[in-house]
Amino acid sequence: MDITSAHQSDPCPDLDFPGHDKLIAAIDAAVVAGDEHEVTASLRNALCRMIRDRDVQLPACVYDRIEDHYARRELYRSPQHGYSVVAMTWGPGQGTPVHDHSGLWCVEGVWDGELEIVQFELLERDGDQFHFRAAGGMHAGPGSAGSLIPPHEYHTIRNTSDSNVAISLHIYKAPMECCSMFVPREGEWFVRMDKTLCTDTTDTAE
Repeated sequence: MDITSAHQSDPCPDLDFPGHDKLIAAIDAAVVAGDEHEVTASLRNALCRMIRDRDVQLPACVYDRIEDHYARRELYRSPQHGYSVVAMTWGPGQGTPVHDHSGLWCVEGVWDGELEIVQFELLERDGDQFHFRAAGGMHAGPGSAGSLIPPHEYHTIRNTSDSNVAISLHIYKAPMECCSMFVPREGEWFVRMDKTLCTDTTDTAE
């Protein structure tokens, strides 16, 4: 499946929802923790706490799945620190190909449901052809969070359920508006394709 959304809307820099200020305050405190390893470790802890915090409730729109692709809805973009918070909605069977994060660190937490995350190791490169090998995977449930720091950023995400929707929250160093996706070619070799990433509407009437 393509790792882009078919619909595009203007980013929503300050969508309100219960616990919004508490969530943003926790992220603000974490992003000033130090270097990228300290920041992402602090964000993982903060995100796990916020997922379990009943005071924080994501807007109703993030529970609306889109039939032909997983949804990307930007909930907040920090004017002070530059980070972006994106909620993703994964219908049954929806997922991504192998992709990168365009050099941006990211912390990803499962808010609801369960996701399969598989990391890939880059073994060698020949132009736009990349030799990857799966380097471990996990099934992550609500309240779990992981981080990706370049160059160790290649991975896939998939909702393996045949009936349940999954929700994840992603905090990026900066708005992620493009990435590279990798299409299987032969064996463990993939071909890179540049991809523009769009956001879906936060209108619950979608």
